[in-house]
Amino acid sequence: MKTKISGVELRRIAMPLVTPFRTSFGVETSRDVLLVRVVTSDGEGWAECGAMSEPRYCSEYADGAQAVLREFLVPALPKDGLDVQAVQRTLKPFTGHRLAKSALETALLDARLRSADESFGSYLGAARDRVPCGVSVGIMDSVPELLDAVEEYIAEGYLRIKLKIEPGWDIEPVRAVRERFGGDLLLQVDANAAYTLADARRLAGLDDFGLLLVEQPLANDDMVQHAELARRLRTPICLDESIESAADAAAAISLGACSVINIKPGRVGGYLEARRIHDLARAHGVAVWCGGMLETGIGRAANVALAALPGFTLPGDTSGSSRYFATDITEPFVLTEGHLEVPEGPGTGVDPLPDVLDEVTVSSEWIAL
Repeated sequence: MKTKISGVELRRIAMPLVTPFRTSFGVETSRDVLLVRVVTSDGEGWAECGAMSEPRYCSEYADGAQAVLREFLVPALPKDGLDVQAVQRTLKPFTGHRLAKSALETALLDARLRSADESFGSYLGAARDRVPCGVSVGIMDSVPELLDAVEEYIAEGYLRIKLKIEPGWDIEPVRAVRERFGGDLLLQVDANAAYTLADARRLAGLDDFGLLLVEQPLANDDMVQHAELARRLRTPICLDESIESAADAAAAISLGACSVINIKPGRVGGYLEARRIHDLARAHGVAVWCGGMLETGIGRAANVALAALPGFTLPGDTSGSSRYFATDITEPFVLTEGHLEVPEGPGTGVDPLPDVLDEVTVSSEWIAL
């Protein structure tokens, strides 16, 4: 008997951040999260949409993602069967909206794997049972404040520090962190597309600090200039926003636009496409790591499973729950010796805590199929 999809719940929750998180895009003080729950004849599956409240990181935003799910993506689902590849083909005619598609695909995959009693990690091809973790440190009001924050994260056990940078907050804070914590600290920076090629000389100043990489220094739609910048810097270029598919990754590698890729499953349309990028990069000797979108435990669980694939050779932004939230909506992910354990249970291996979920829920809608 085929599994039938009964319907999809779109639930919005409000998650205050423990501290404001500032990037070149702006300041986040809370996460407006869209959760997707798929209910089938065999059970249910959960996923988290990475879209933010406003279209700054990319063109998608939470209200828009909910609208496109309600009006187009969910109604297009086949009424029976949970063939995720078939679902991908069904959703392909709808242009863009990768974050929304990823959430729906992941919830369906979670439901399917739970019914098959298979873990997300096993399905994706995880090669280890725990993953090394880094932490992303936002732009601060002062260098002393930054140094205090970095010291705290190192004390918590994080194995790699990523500093958000922008014009006016780059060379000096990076120099201060390197001088304070020494050359053995794994250190990288993330510009979130805040620079242009005219800033190449300034960005080359980062070469003095032995960084793992500089992430997305230029505009997300300009791989050609990233390739030119890569020729001018000793520091490896990592692309984030520029990579929305395996085809984008292939183009970037061919152009020499990057030697590292940050894989964010939501940004590329889901974990199956994320795995394709991983496989492509690994075949070409390009390092990959798993980025984050300030996820709750729902999204973090799937990211940790992805980060356990063999090609993920650099610590990712898979921080512990306490990095962002005082109380997570699942059992918290806790850092142990700089690592997070890969969940072993069926599906993503985590479930929302009903009382916590109810407390943070802002709205919920049900779409019957």
